[in-house]
Amino acid sequence: MERLNKFLAHAGVGSRRHCDDLIQAGRVRVDGEIVRDLGWKIDPARHKVAVDDHPVRAETPVYWLVHKPRGYLCTNHDPAGRPRAVDLIPHVEQRVYTVGRLDENSEGLLLMTNDGDLAFQLMHPRYGIEKTYLVQVAGSPSRDDLQQLLDGIWLSDGKVHAKSVRRWKKQGDSTWLRIVLCEGKNREIRRMLAKLGHKVLRLRRIAIGPIRLDKLPQGKSRKLHLHEVQLLRETVEAKLQKRLKKSSRSEPDRASAKVSAPSPTSAKLSESQRSSAKLSGEKRSSAKLSATAAPRRRTPTRTRRIDRS
Repeated sequence: MERLNKFLAHAGVGSRRHCDDLIQAGRVRVDGEIVRDLGWKIDPARHKVAVDDHPVRAETPVYWLVHKPRGYLCTNHDPAGRPRAVDLIPHVEQRVYTVGRLDENSEGLLLMTNDGDLAFQLMHPRYGIEKTYLVQVAGSPSRDDLQQLLDGIWLSDGKVHAKSVRRWKKQGDSTWLRIVLCEGKNREIRRMLAKLGHKVLRLRRIAIGPIRLDKLPQGKSRKLHLHEVQLLRETVEAKLQKRLKKSSRSEPDRASAKVSAPSPTSAKLSESQRSSAKLSGEKRSSAKLSATAAPRRRTPTRTRRIDRS
C-alpha cells in the first residue's frame, strides 16, 4: 500500500504539496469515488486513480547515475532558475529526485530515482551506507587532524565523525584526502575540516555503497544496470541484518547486567545490615571479653547464730 499523494507525485502529477492541494480540492478519484483524506492509501496494482477524470498510471521505477558538475543544485525546483541536476537528464520521462544531496560547489556521483524506499534506505544513518569522497584541502593536515576526524568533531547539530580517512596525494600547497562517511549532514565534510583550520578547495563524491563513478564524464549520465540495483538492495539488507544482530546480542547483556546489579536501595540496606551485624558482634565479643577478664567476687557466707539458752 502507498499513500495517495506519494503515488501521484511519483506519477509526475506534481510535488507532494501540490498533490495534497488536488486531493483536498476534491479533484482526485479512486475507483470513481472522490477522496479528500490526505492519509488515504492505495494499491497501485488494484486501484484506479484519476485527476480531473484523467487516468493516472503508476511509473516504472528507474535508477540513474549522474556525474554532477559544480554549479548545479540538487533540487527539482529553484525560483532563481539556476542549473539543476535534473536538467542533466532531460530524456528521463519519470519524475526522479536525487538520493541525498551535493551542495552547489561540490561535484561527483549522484543517484537519481523515483524509488522512494530505496532512496531512504541509502541515505538514512540507520543503515550506515558508505559514501566515499575525494577532498582537496588547503595546507597539509597533520596525523592528529586525521585522527580527530575519526574520533569525532562537535558541530552545531551534534558530533560527527568519518569512518575512514587517508591522504590520497599532494598537489602544490594543498592535499587530497579520501574520506568515507556513513551519514550525510548538511556540508558535513566542509564544516569538519573548517573546525580544524583547513579550507575545502574541491569536493568530489566517487561512490555510494558499491556503486562507483569511475570514468563517467562530468555532466553525463547512465542507467544503473539491473545487477547494480540488486547490489544496492543486498548492501542495504546486509547492513540492516548486521544492525539487528548487534542489537540482539546487546539485549541479553543489558538484561543480565540489570538482574545482577543490585539496586542502590538494596545495596544501602545490605551495607547497613552488615554494619549492624558487625556492631552486634563487636558488642557480644566485648561483653564476653569483659566477663572473662573481670574476677568473680565471692559473696561471704553468713553464719546464723542460734541461741540455745
